[in-house]
Amino acid sequence: MKYTKHDFMMSVLGIMIYVTDLIVDIWVSVKFFHEGQYVFGILALSFMLFGTLVVQCFSYSWFKADLKKAGQESQHCLLLLHCLQGGVFTRYWFALKKGYGVAFKYSSKTTNFLEEIDQHKEVIDRMTDLSMLRLFETYLEGCPQVILQLYILLEHGQVNFSQYSAIVVSCCAISCSAVDYQIALRKSLPDKNLLNGSGPKFTYLFYKLFTLISWMLSVVLLLLLNVKIALFLLLLLWFLGIIWAFKKQTQFCTSVSMEFVYRIVVGFILIFTFFNIKGQNTKRPVSYYYTVRVLATLGTLIVFWVFPLSIFSPDYFIPISITILLTLLLGIIFLIVYYETFHPTRREETKCDEIDGKSVQRDCRVRYFLME
Repeated sequence: MKYTKHDFMMSVLGIMIYVTDLIVDIWVSVKFFHEGQYVFGILALSFMLFGTLVVQCFSYSWFKADLKKAGQESQHCLLLLHCLQGGVFTRYWFALKKGYGVAFKYSSKTTNFLEEIDQHKEVIDRMTDLSMLRLFETYLEGCPQVILQLYILLEHGQVNFSQYSAIVVSCCAISCSAVDYQIALRKSLPDKNLLNGSGPKFTYLFYKLFTLISWMLSVVLLLLLNVKIALFLLLLLWFLGIIWAFKKQTQFCTSVSMEFVYRIVVGFILIFTFFNIKGQNTKRPVSYYYTVRVLATLGTLIVFWVFPLSIFSPDYFIPISITILLTLLLGIIFLIVYYETFHPTRREETKCDEIDGKSVQRDCRVRYFLME
């Protein structure tokens, strides 16, 4: 598997989206405080800090594990960089620097084949680590941020340009991180088919995006109905997700403490979207997950229609209901198309060719991460 010039450009686009999302979130938080909306400002800032802190913890943990595997001692400067929230940028610097050399230099001249394979694999593994960290950050910070902005829009009906920007950028970041992770997953594991062509990528993108939009709008309606009940139900879903992760006995982290944190994070992500957390047969879990999702969404709409509240006028609520139902329907359709047509079915057996007595190593961290 090679790291190409196109992959390098997509990596550059990835950090641009990451930085843009971070800047917009800070902008929105400052705007809230400037306008005297301290509760919303604290919430927006808390969501951002929660996501970045978790990402920095995992990034530093992976750095330590990689250094230990290489027989090197952990460096204190790495800890300082992560405390200053620079872990992800450090990873991007090293990955892009190495990726540029592999994509633009190794592709233009003949080198030792084994050395070239090792170079490409190293870059792919680094980019895969970044895609996993971005996936963490977008779901831990992006999803709550979008829900908060939508709640303000529907509750108060007044949203400024910065909040619209936060909604758009967060949705783009979530969607792009999901597709980027799926591409990295396919590249890193030899028993997965590659996500080639625009058809599979857009199908996966729309499946995640539409199901997510439908669910976030439903959550906002619950918050408008009763904040305490909505938060209780979300915490219940989080708790059930954590129990599911413990039941499946995930083995992603090398340390017990980080594995515990990982399962908590997985439970949070499962509130918003489905991932196969153990890499086993997907059909039954995804069917159960989205059956519950459809029932919960329809139940929320029925409550609002049967017991009309003074929150919305009919002219305002009908378009929201149509949007929820339409995005849910489209999301389920794209989901079915993806799993029936483009899902990375495993080959029965994958053997690595041996060259000059040396086998190609394929062990990587993503094998124990979230699957599809």
